[in-house]
Amino acid sequence: HLSESGGGLVQAGGSLRLSCEASGRADRPYRMAWFRQVPGKERTFLASIRAGGFTEYQDSVRGRFTMSRDRGKNTVYLQMNSLKPDDTGVYYCAAAESAIGGYDYWGQGTQVTVPS
Repeated sequence: HLSESGGGLVQAGGSLRLSCEASGRADRPYRMAWFRQVPGKERTFLASIRAGGFTEYQDSVRGRFTMSRDRGKNTVYLQMNSLKPDDTGVYYCAAAESAIGGYDYWGQGTQVTVPS
């Protein structure tokens, strides 16, 4: 089970921090990631973190977004700075038990809105 929080409305140039707590069968994933979805489009990969701490980012968010984790709390975070209207969407947390392939667990999503 993955539970996201921290979404909301923020003005362009502002910051938000999303949280995703993993529990149950999803509490020891090998990889965790954040995706974003806007109406009518597929979910887009934003960032991921592996068990060893290695992170990857989509080009459009690299340098503005930072993904981190607190193992003791089974929680990952997405610190989002310099937000733009194009960052608007529903943000989903995902977890995978393996190093490759798709993601096994998904959260319910949290809305982020950056008005233009």
